[in-house]
Amino acid sequence: MEITTSSDSIPSKMKAWVYSQHGKPVDVLKLNLDVNVPQLEADQVLIKVVAAGLNPVDFQRMLGMFIETDSPLPIVPGYDVAGVVVKVGSKVKIFKEGDEVYGNINEKGLDHPKRFGTSAEYTAAEEKLLALKPKNLSFVEAAAVPVVIGTAYEGLQKTGLSAGQSILVLGGAGGVGTMVIQLAKHVFGASKVAATSSSSKLELLRSLGADLAIDYTKDNFEDFPEKFDVVYDAVGQSERAVKAIKEGGRVVTIKPVGAVTPPAFRFILTSSGAMLEKLNPFLENGKVKPVIDPKGTFPFSQIPEALSYLQTGRVTGKIVIHPIP
Repeated sequence: MEITTSSDSIPSKMKAWVYSQHGKPVDVLKLNLDVNVPQLEADQVLIKVVAAGLNPVDFQRMLGMFIETDSPLPIVPGYDVAGVVVKVGSKVKIFKEGDEVYGNINEKGLDHPKRFGTSAEYTAAEEKLLALKPKNLSFVEAAAVPVVIGTAYEGLQKTGLSAGQSILVLGGAGGVGTMVIQLAKHVFGASKVAATSSSSKLELLRSLGADLAIDYTKDNFEDFPEKFDVVYDAVGQSERAVKAIKEGGRVVTIKPVGAVTPPAFRFILTSSGAMLEKLNPFLENGKVKPVIDPKGTFPFSQIPEALSYLQTGRVTGKIVIHPIP
């Protein structure tokens, strides 16, 4: 894919999806053809966005779930990006014009995330939040990775999962769940990976490395005699999850709001390019693969519809926006 990377050819205005009030994506998100291309800070690069991943945090933020810690409106949504560097700030050391990069552009997920996200033709991001795109991944595949692989990896780290231990993943077919299964198996060396999903997605769980695929429509995982060293709760069921751990076991949940049942704990992702660099070899050797929903690639013109589909909670893996004008 050829993309002009001369900084001379960067326009001053761009197309971007913007919301100026909180509400449902289809109601509040508007396409603006006249948005200023972001100005760079010294430690940032300007990226021509080729593909952008969407995550539940995008519509949760739009609905006003994080107003206390959010940035002021209007906001261009989007965390995940894959694209080409077209300009670099004066203090940038690693990247140069023409580099193909990917990353999550918001370092602290819910603490004043950027007003200019990735649902636009261009976005700016700090160099330390980005990594070179894995060579074997397309831009679409790469855009599906950063938020979910980061959330999966950091959550597993915080539980202390180590080689030879067992783990149960709640919501194994979702964006984060598909990554937790693969990382637990191939990066952390779990001896047994169990995961829950609906009946139609059990085969996907097995293909990703789950040793035990549990149909949550038929079985209550907390009633199983077998207990686990770690439960990774990607759906917000900590009150059930704590019943599935061994004595001294650990439960991590990524549900952003509401009560969490001890000893379960919640965490919010901190984005970093170094973490992506560390995991790039697993993506490049094919041990860890992005999972994109069967109808999960939407054109730029359909971002509101893509977010509405994501809101149903039925998405397998990730949704990606491509092409972007």
